[in-house]
Amino acid sequence: MINYNDRQFRPVTNSENGEVDGEMTFHYKQKGNVVTCRYSGVNIKEGHLIALVDEKGCLDMRYHQVNNKGEIMTGICKSTPEVIPNGKIRLHEDWQWTSGDLSKGSSLLEEV
Repeated sequence: MINYNDRQFRPVTNSENGEVDGEMTFHYKQKGNVVTCRYSGVNIKEGHLIALVDEKGCLDMRYHQVNNKGEIMTGICKSTPEVIPNGKIRLHEDWQWTSGDLSKGSSLLEEV
């Protein structure tokens, strides 16, 4: 199992229907197989995520956030890790809003 505790990630790409911006940093905390994170950015006033990590390092995530329009947005995400040549982790994410238009998207995050 990958230990995500104190690892930081930044978005590299995101679908147009996402609210995450490239300046955000996700600072993960982990206890056992539970990963948490608090985040904010240009489009998000406040956000939180919680995930379970499996033996392969995959994350089964739920998130909620308040965007700059004052809306509470919720979603689910499956993140699959890839260890890149420099030893850092790249997360391939497939997500879906569970509020709003229920649309799907994908994003790529890399460890800082």
